[in-house]
Amino acid sequence: MTDAPTGPPAPATIALADLPAAVGTRFGPSSWRTVTQDEVNRFADLTDDHNPVHLDPDFAARTPFGGTIAHGYLTLALVVPLMAEIVQVTGVGTGINYGLDRLRFPAPVRVGSRIRATSTLAEVTEVPGGLQAVYENVVEAEGQAKPALAATMLVRYYA
Repeated sequence: MTDAPTGPPAPATIALADLPAAVGTRFGPSSWRTVTQDEVNRFADLTDDHNPVHLDPDFAARTPFGGTIAHGYLTLALVVPLMAEIVQVTGVGTGINYGLDRLRFPAPVRVGSRIRATSTLAEVTEVPGGLQAVYENVVEAEGQAKPALAATMLVRYYA
């Protein structure tokens, strides 16, 4: 395996009006992204979550994880840029994150590991002024059997 830069994949482009017809489509995977200790440290400072399993290599080495791990919510935050690599909805005036219906962190993201995302468009419904899309997102950490994240995300698109 090589880390040779190939750039992110081109996202699938879907017009807002065509989104209902795309239900069931799987997008991705995104390119691999390495999660660094610096990112974890900055996230800890931003959120004031300084759990030593994220920040202290000596402490974390004595845990079942064997080293520092990313915050679950950092992994969740990275879903947005990873999704942007794999799907783009056009004809949108604005899009908003409407929330999550389900969120799980089945396996840790060890600092220094690489993650990538896939997303399946599970449902599209009309909402006043636009459409709501339900995406089933999975983030995998390279070499791990279980996903690092599974999240059902709701996005609202307004023309």
